[in-house]
Amino acid sequence: MAWLEMPLLIKNGRVITAEKDFYADIYIEKEIIAAIGDKLDFTADKIIDAAGKYVIPGGIDVHTHLDMPYGKIKSSDDFESGTIAAAFGGTTSIIDYATQTRGTRIESALEQWHKKAEGKACVDYGFHMIVTDLSTGGIDSLDTMLNEGVTSFKLFTAYPNSLMVDDETILQVLRFSKEKGALVCVHAEDGIKIEELIKRNLAEGKKEPIYHTLSRPAVTEANAVEHVINLSQKAGAPVYIVHLSSDAGLQKIIEARNRGAHVYAETCPQYLSLSLEDMNKPGFENAKYVFTPPLREKFNLEKLWGGIRNNFIQTIATDHCPFNFKNEKELGLNDFSKIPNGAPGIETRMHLIYDKGVNSGKISLNKWIDLTSTSPAKIFGLYPRKGTIALGSDADIVIWDPEKEFVISAETDHMNVDYSLYEGEKIIGNAEAVISRGEIIIDKNRFTGRKGRGIYLRRDRFSLDS
Repeated sequence: MAWLEMPLLIKNGRVITAEKDFYADIYIEKEIIAAIGDKLDFTADKIIDAAGKYVIPGGIDVHTHLDMPYGKIKSSDDFESGTIAAAFGGTTSIIDYATQTRGTRIESALEQWHKKAEGKACVDYGFHMIVTDLSTGGIDSLDTMLNEGVTSFKLFTAYPNSLMVDDETILQVLRFSKEKGALVCVHAEDGIKIEELIKRNLAEGKKEPIYHTLSRPAVTEANAVEHVINLSQKAGAPVYIVHLSSDAGLQKIIEARNRGAHVYAETCPQYLSLSLEDMNKPGFENAKYVFTPPLREKFNLEKLWGGIRNNFIQTIATDHCPFNFKNEKELGLNDFSKIPNGAPGIETRMHLIYDKGVNSGKISLNKWIDLTSTSPAKIFGLYPRKGTIALGSDADIVIWDPEKEFVISAETDHMNVDYSLYEGEKIIGNAEAVISRGEIIIDKNRFTGRKGRGIYLRRDRFSLDS
């Protein structure tokens, strides 16, 4: 009997969704949740006793960069290793960023990313599209993306001469998105000001990794967030700010939402767990913390948690973009601006937000699920297929042991990178079993899935009712 046909019964678990908290059994058949109830009496090929455990929707990471080119190298996780690591961390769906190269058609970028993922991904996956150039294909290419289930576009106000686009391009994509039901995601930093600071620091002989951080002060994020929101209001379109890192940026979002702007925000575990004060390592080791936006002063952590509790931040993703410390981060040994920009995180997201959020009393269990699964699914056109435990939903389910202790380490995690941002940190709470469309792919810290079993997710268009 093929695994797709094998019924599965989860018994005695405490089911946690974004809205509910209750005890029930769950019966899974043909990849979907077929029954939810008390003491279900179904015949199943496999029965999981979840007594004492939480039964939660699989996590959805809506910000990853797998197999991403960076000059002559690429991010160290491809769609096989990256999605296996995601599964170990309780994440059963990802949305990765396909990237248009300037001077090429957007369609060719989507084709490239399909080739990267097909036959490799072990969990389900979708794509956003990074738009860098509308001169080849233009708005018609965006229509093609919508027809292919790519319903969100990312624009940059940073990285001049590579990813950064001008205001007219931003407005074009925002107006298209308003008309057609897409969502624009923006990496909001003042790229021109940052380039000035980078050149000034290098000219002054300041080449150590810390100057990556000091070249990108919080005001450069805040100013860009404000500018992007103003453009979105001019276009009458919603906008989604990725990887928000600072209280300064958060305040611009709060002001905008209070005046009725349709702005959504994402932050990442690194901005809720780490700070500028952690960049105190000897020698070149601070290069491990070179990602964008950079780490901020410690007071920003609690401000961001406050933004989460007050619903000004809707999602927590990873911006997973790993490069090995040896040979890859070391490309910037004598020039911080040449350090590959990114860090690992796809495996530890659910753990860190559970431990630092729920265990510390900052957020509820329901909020944990909302941030890491339900709101991502709603905002990015996957709900109710994904992001919840409900009749007819995909059977993407995690059996979470709230008492399980483990220590984060690059030696024991499954990301294809030689360091962890959280090396040696003890976490309480872990995924005991991970189920993707009815198949157990993680069983007591063993990968039981298979390469290429993940399917491409054609996403619905954005709705303000999401």
